[in-house]
Amino acid sequence: MQPHPDTPAQTNPHALTPEEGGESEIPTERLAKPMHAGHPASEPRKPLVLRDNTVFIGKKNAMSYVLAVVSQFNQGSKEVKVKARGNSISRAVDVSQIVKNKFLPDLKIGLANVSTEDMTSEDGRHSRVSSLTLLLSK
Repeated sequence: MQPHPDTPAQTNPHALTPEEGGESEIPTERLAKPMHAGHPASEPRKPLVLRDNTVFIGKKNAMSYVLAVVSQFNQGSKEVKVKARGNSISRAVDVSQIVKNKFLPDLKIGLANVSTEDMTSEDGRHSRVSSLTLLLSK
């Protein structure tokens, strides 16, 4: 026996689609946010910039840091420090060269500091990590 066409097939509100008046299985706080790769989207994380115009280089792509450096110069800064440690040092050099060759041809790149830092990992191991600070100035 088939149900009448005007009545829902099931009376359980979880079995109905949201369009039919049922509840969604997705929490309402996640419905408003677009999904990306199975995770709720969040604000894109910006490169870390301190008050003294320092950009810390990490694992993002180089253009993210290039944008951060160029933005600092566009906001009126006369010089920007680019700091990196370990494997990110090569990315810091790439960032400074991209800024100079593509955006600010008059940019001067200076070496502010080269050092080795003692680090302690979460499991208690001690290691030494190279550190580089470049000074970019107009």
